[in-house]
Amino acid sequence: MSDRHTQILQAAARLIARHGVRGLRVEEVSAEAGVSTALIYYHFKGRGGLLRHTLEHINRRAILYTDVALDTSADARTQLTDMLLLELQDDPHVRENSAAWGELRATAVFDPDLREQLAAATSRWVDDLAHLIRRAQAAGLAAPEADPEATAERLTALVEGLSERWLSGTTSLRRAHQLLRDAITLELRQPPHSHK
Repeated sequence: MSDRHTQILQAAARLIARHGVRGLRVEEVSAEAGVSTALIYYHFKGRGGLLRHTLEHINRRAILYTDVALDTSADARTQLTDMLLLELQDDPHVRENSAAWGELRATAVFDPDLREQLAAATSRWVDDLAHLIRRAQAAGLAAPEADPEATAERLTALVEGLSERWLSGTTSLRRAHQLLRDAITLELRQPPHSHK
């Protein structure tokens, strides 16, 4: 991906996080990125293409900061917990990413192409967590009767909801983290003393 391409996607993500998708115009993105509108049309073919590529960009950025949890020697349950908690960080890039993801998710209600892409990204996220849950079950760190896919789906939905509440100021980050930890304990049905 070229530097200009990335620069445009970063500008689009910033604008979406700050002002939402509804009023986003290619001209605003071009001004924010410091490039011509013609270059945006060249790379993305229009606003719809720009939104789809921005969603991909946001998803790639989230993977970069959450996959850090996988680079540890911790057990699968701890990796899963850490990965989900990393979605809720008081870091400007994470806040921007989370806000933009929420805006694009809301827009997908009215945009079938974006909806399909969002569903695919969410499905990959659920699959990754389900894999960790199966690993935790194999290690005796999660109840064997827990359905990994359903559990992962509930936990990702919770993270999205907590993110919206945290970003809107209706829940503190500390409270969001505690609610998430409690949900993981309940979902995996193991007593707290059996894991880190």
